[in-house]
Amino acid sequence: MMRYSQMRKMDISNGAGLGVSLFVSGCDLHCPGCFNQVTWDFKNGSEWTLETEDQFMRLADRDFISRISILGGEPLADHNVAEVRMLLTHLKEHFGDRKKIWLYTGRKFEDIISKANESSQDRLRYDCLTLADILVDGPYIHDLRDLNLKYRGSANQRVISLNNSLQSGDIKLLYTSSTN
Repeated sequence: MMRYSQMRKMDISNGAGLGVSLFVSGCDLHCPGCFNQVTWDFKNGSEWTLETEDQFMRLADRDFISRISILGGEPLADHNVAEVRMLLTHLKEHFGDRKKIWLYTGRKFEDIISKANESSQDRLRYDCLTLADILVDGPYIHDLRDLNLKYRGSANQRVISLNNSLQSGDIKLLYTSSTN
C-alpha cells in the first residue's frame, strides 16, 4: 500500500503555473544531499486510500489549478509505481488535457524507455510516462546543485515534454538552461 508524506493544495514551486502536489513516501535511490530525505521511508506519512485520492482529485479540480505534480520520495519505486499509475490514469480520465501532469523521478527517461518490457514494474514505469505530460528526471547530484534552475535542483536533471519525446523518440527539453 502506497503512503504519502504531503499533499499541497496550492503549489508554485514544483512545475509551471499554480498546481497541487503529492509527495509519495518511499525512495530506493537515496541521492546524497536530497532536500526531502524525510520521504525516503516507505512507512512515512499516511496511507493512500480511495478517500485520499478523492480529496486530491477535488483539490486538483478547482478552476484556478493548471498543474498536478507527483513527486516524493520516488513515485516510480517498485513499492509505489502501481498506485501512481492508477492515480495518473484517474487524473487523465477526469481532466484530459485541462491540467498538465508533472512527474518527478530520480530515474532517467532513457532507462525507463529501454527497460519497458523487462518486468511488470518496468512496464508500469513506462505507462506512467505515457500518462504524464512533463517529466523531471535524473538523480539529484549535490555537486551540480543550481538554485537558478527552474523546477529542478541539479544541472543534470531535465524537464522533458513527454508527449513530444515519446512520439519522436528524441528527448524534447522544455528548459535548457538556468535562465529559462
